[in-house]
Amino acid sequence: MSSTKLYIKHPIEKDSTLVGVLHQVDQQNKSTQGKPIALILHGYLGHKDYLFQKKLALQLPIDSFRFDFRGNHESTGSWALSGLFEDLQDIEAVVSHLKSEYGYHVDMVVAHSRATVAAFRWVCFTPEGRASKRLVNVSGRYRFEIARPVLEKLHIPDPILGYSITKANVAGEYREWKVYPEDIDRFSSYDASFIWKEFPQETDVLTLHGMSDTVVPPYDATCFARALSGRAPGTHSLHYIEDCDHNFIGHTGEVVQVILKWMGKKERGLLKDGIWGARDIENTEDAGDRFHGAALNSKL
Repeated sequence: MSSTKLYIKHPIEKDSTLVGVLHQVDQQNKSTQGKPIALILHGYLGHKDYLFQKKLALQLPIDSFRFDFRGNHESTGSWALSGLFEDLQDIEAVVSHLKSEYGYHVDMVVAHSRATVAAFRWVCFTPEGRASKRLVNVSGRYRFEIARPVLEKLHIPDPILGYSITKANVAGEYREWKVYPEDIDRFSSYDASFIWKEFPQETDVLTLHGMSDTVVPPYDATCFARALSGRAPGTHSLHYIEDCDHNFIGHTGEVVQVILKWMGKKERGLLKDGIWGARDIENTEDAGDRFHGAALNSKL
């Protein structure tokens, strides 16, 4: 195994360099031409190594690349609350680099929270995305309009400046971002319903959501299940984790194990629409990462 930090000059935002880590599993075979790779994408004000992202990269059976979206952690450029389409541009820039410089093709995308927005658009509307075979949707938001009251309460604009300041500690570094009222308007008006008609028939999806998520309501996971079930040969598996928040604090081991088990089921052709059972998950790294309910095998 090896990990290499890459610096990718953004082809659209000229003052942006995207920084990520390429994790390679097999060092015996130096050629990466035509090899599958997984993209691991962080969420709102996150970074490439937080939550389960790095832990997952170290356990995946295929190579992976995880990076900071523009304006986050090590990546330069401008970040905006409403920059959902800019996130998509970042993914396209990364995929193009991995293809042209290494010959990789993206076989799987694992996206958390905000990153699921760009991930779904990339899978639906780009040739490389439609050719990918697996998408893991972690804490994804489907209903954006219900976020407006919360965002307006969190981001009250200064009457003189016309914007509010969002402050966060990202990877030990204090950061500030401006949020304008129009950012909230654009974010809250985003429409995810395109996935009903545009999502590829062949791509398998795993949706993971914490039942105690107060950022994105757990029912949004059911919305994805309704939209993405009933395709063929693609499937949708829904997995809820009890007593678990938006960031899966204390449950990151289970997140990794569920993803690995799901990948194994796909390789054996055993996936089907429904609620994912976790009865056979063992040896999770975190002591509290045992699933508290019985495995459920009912159809949605």
